[in-house]
Amino acid sequence: NYLQPGVRIELQSENGLLGIGPYPTEAEVDADLINAGKETVTMIPGSSLFSSSESFGMIRGSKVDVTILGAMEVAANGDLANWIIPGKMVKGMGGAMDLVSSDSRVLVVMEHLAKGNKHKLKQSCGLPLTGKRVVNRCITDMAVFDFALEGPEVPPTLAEIAPDRSEE
Repeated sequence: NYLQPGVRIELQSENGLLGIGPYPTEAEVDADLINAGKETVTMIPGSSLFSSSESFGMIRGSKVDVTILGAMEVAANGDLANWIIPGKMVKGMGGAMDLVSSDSRVLVVMEHLAKGNKHKLKQSCGLPLTGKRVVNRCITDMAVFDFALEGPEVPPTLAEIAPDRSEE
């Protein structure tokens, strides 16, 4: 929805759609055309539909350049927790573990704070991990952080801060 005219990227959904377009208008909604988050989507010219097993073949075969996903927690060393809160009902772990272990660049997009103003960026994750040292960049509503995934563990680097925020 936010691409400048003339910019083309190929978005893929792990449930088997390559070439996701913008969110549909009410008149364009097709309940059978959804992304992995069960949101209705549109297709761009040249899109392709395929099975989830073929989709995961692309993911596991390192054919995906960038993975964008949400998180419940991100640790200072780039650890990611995004698939389960212990004690909560979950239908399955989804494809996040495959995605973050696929050699793609991992971008996490999330709110900076959880309910009760609890930080989601932590020294270490308290929830079960999806992947260890896998997050390259974390984009929140307050700031952007970059993570060093190789060599000694170092704190993330503040790359950008929202205009209405300060480092405090």
